[in-house]
Amino acid sequence: MPYLYTPTPFIPGDRAVGRVAAIGPDTTTLSIGQLVTIEPFVRGRDNSDVKILWGFGVFGQDPKAKKLIEVWRDGSLAEYVKSPLENVYALNEKRLLGSPAEGGLGYSLGDLSILSRYMVAYGGFRGIDLKAGETVIVAPATGLFSSAAVEVASAMGARVIAVSRNLPKLQKLAAANQRVEIVQTTGNYEEDLARIEPLGPVDAYLDLSPQEANGSSYIRACLMSLRDYGRASLMGVTSNDIDIPYMMAVMKNLTIRGQYMYEREDVKGLIKLVESGLLKLGKAGGMEIVGEFSIEQWDEGIKAVVQNPEPGKLAVMYL
Repeated sequence: MPYLYTPTPFIPGDRAVGRVAAIGPDTTTLSIGQLVTIEPFVRGRDNSDVKILWGFGVFGQDPKAKKLIEVWRDGSLAEYVKSPLENVYALNEKRLLGSPAEGGLGYSLGDLSILSRYMVAYGGFRGIDLKAGETVIVAPATGLFSSAAVEVASAMGARVIAVSRNLPKLQKLAAANQRVEIVQTTGNYEEDLARIEPLGPVDAYLDLSPQEANGSSYIRACLMSLRDYGRASLMGVTSNDIDIPYMMAVMKNLTIRGQYMYEREDVKGLIKLVESGLLKLGKAGGMEIVGEFSIEQWDEGIKAVVQNPEPGKLAVMYL
């Protein structure tokens, strides 16, 4: 990515589940051996406008962000991971890993490693205050993070309109959840809008457009389908400007919000959603672990990922 700065040398890896090996003197809640998850979205302690993705890089040319990532350059594939305290979150081990016969959810550590897949979407929904019972569009809905958004919205109690050009993947989403309805895009704005509108009224729209979606017709169609006081969250990485229906946005009192990643409270909320059992992980959530690998088997692990690109398939690496 031309706009991504990554320090060198560095150790990659931007998310992880593990156990605490050591703690700093200002730690008040974590303890040695505790099960935790680490999130990569780091904000400067003295300036929250400075943001980096730990173990990944910095988007843009902000010298302050570059300075911050020099301190936190090494990610989750290190033998021992050093992470900002603010990015480490305790997990309820008894609930998540415990036997269902004893009130647990019966997940494996591999199952928990997918937690971070849902975090981005949850932050987007929280940003536009998605409520149970509302109808939300997720578009496109068949990628790694966007298909996770469909699951998150449903777990939050919303009705979901999943929009994508990939009909087989849409049908798979709908088959797994009765609150999901699907719309296959055509590349034509009028046709896309005509397919979405009968499923309304639509309260909210979460956009997770990839770079490849530049110039796509569905963004305008989704915005046009929003009801009065509808809300839209833009979380994608498309570089082109989008065509916002100006007068319609005014007349309908729409809120169109850009959202980069999530807030700390969003992470806590997502963990609660998983620990409650409302958001399913592992096989119960349609996930398949296609392989488990040690760090010495990194090449085999990468090959497994390449050979299984579907969002519902996961390769896990253990250190």
